[in-house]
Amino acid sequence: MAGVFGLYAHTIMPGLGRTDDRTFVGAFQAIDRAIINPWFLAGGFVGALVFTALAAVLHVPADRRSVLPWIAVALILYLVVFVITIGVNVPLNDAIKAAGDPDRIADPAMVRERFDEARWVAWNNVRTLASTAAFGCLAWALVLFGRAT
Repeated sequence: MAGVFGLYAHTIMPGLGRTDDRTFVGAFQAIDRAIINPWFLAGGFVGALVFTALAAVLHVPADRRSVLPWIAVALILYLVVFVITIGVNVPLNDAIKAAGDPDRIADPAMVRERFDEARWVAWNNVRTLASTAAFGCLAWALVLFGRAT
């Protein structure tokens, strides 16, 4: 997840930020429609939560508990990412998609302004940092598990 959010942070949004309003709206709508797919949703977005929770359950036995705090922190961080996405980014994405076909929008500048690009980017940066930290916690848990076995 960190890679996807990071790509938005350092490439996609800065690139879109340099476009005119109609191009911004159309490109953002197209990217948002493309990312809503089974690979992203199951393999990454929801998968990060599910597989981290599964890792926590599998490490509850007494001989594996040394890694549990790191997995728990990762799970909390992924939950933060999930809440931010559902509470902030998805509603903004849905609002810009609801504006309709960019070629038929009378005032694309207004649509872009209502989208609140700065808010979307700021919360995406939080998602990037939280998912990177979650990955780091899971990597450290793996190191600890390897040392213990």
